[in-house]
Amino acid sequence: MNGSAISVTGLRKSYGSHRVLDGIDLTIPQGTIFSLLGPNGAGKTTTVQILSTLIKADAGKIWVAGHEPAREPDKVRAAIGVTGQFSAVDHLLTGEENLRLMADLLHLDRATGRRRTRELLERFDLTDAARKPAAAYSGGMRRRLDLAMTMVGTPRLIFLDEPTTGLDPRSRRTMWQIVRDLVEQDGVTVFLTTQYLEEADELADRIALLSQGGLVAEGTPEELKRLVPGGHIVVRFADADGYRRAAPHVGATSRNDAALTVQIPDSGGVKTLKGLLEWLDTQAIDVAELSVHTPDLDDVFLALTKEPSR
Repeated sequence: MNGSAISVTGLRKSYGSHRVLDGIDLTIPQGTIFSLLGPNGAGKTTTVQILSTLIKADAGKIWVAGHEPAREPDKVRAAIGVTGQFSAVDHLLTGEENLRLMADLLHLDRATGRRRTRELLERFDLTDAARKPAAAYSGGMRRRLDLAMTMVGTPRLIFLDEPTTGLDPRSRRTMWQIVRDLVEQDGVTVFLTTQYLEEADELADRIALLSQGGLVAEGTPEELKRLVPGGHIVVRFADADGYRRAAPHVGATSRNDAALTVQIPDSGGVKTLKGLLEWLDTQAIDVAELSVHTPDLDDVFLALTKEPSR
């Protein structure tokens, strides 16, 4: 397990006759961000619950932070932190009191608890609001406080379950930077589940797609995007004459006569685009607008995953 924050082989879990996880294999290096994606009901939550010792697997070899959850659950819990989709913050307490409470629950001595509280309030930009009740915090502030509470025990591995749900775009980007800093500055490993594919694309070093209990793809975001076709070039012509002359000769797969646009498969990347522009130039055809679409994680998700069976 050297160099791996999580190592899983043959993970299986069933509830009655329904098999939720069917032979999952995963290796997540230390100090990286890993994202598990899949439709609702695909098994993401069950995977996280097993890895964080909340439930037991039916079969498989599992190592988390160098320990087996089934045999050494306390050692696993001492090495991990879990930030769920729903905040664990006590809204009646201040931000400072929430952090001190967590320090007490972790049996830190008083001096260490106070020092850790000060450090985390400053790091998560909560010092000015430290003595205000958490009920008065914005959604972004509560999520930062929630993550700060997870960090009181200096975990080596953090499970983040949909950490930016409900946040506005600015707060979401603030959380992204905090997560990156945890990895880059602290060497923490992050196991991320999210419904925002843009979030996984922005943060994750590697992504795995879970569908109907099995992994259907795994790789870097760029590797996954190369698995599906769909890249194309959309050209809007400046006038009807140029559109009529060009449309039959550019290999268009679809045309819109009213909008004067064509869609052209982009199988060759820059080479395809260069050849198209050179041809249009030699024909003296004016283009009003040109855009290039490459497959994104939404395309990958829709192409490779299936709705869970009912």
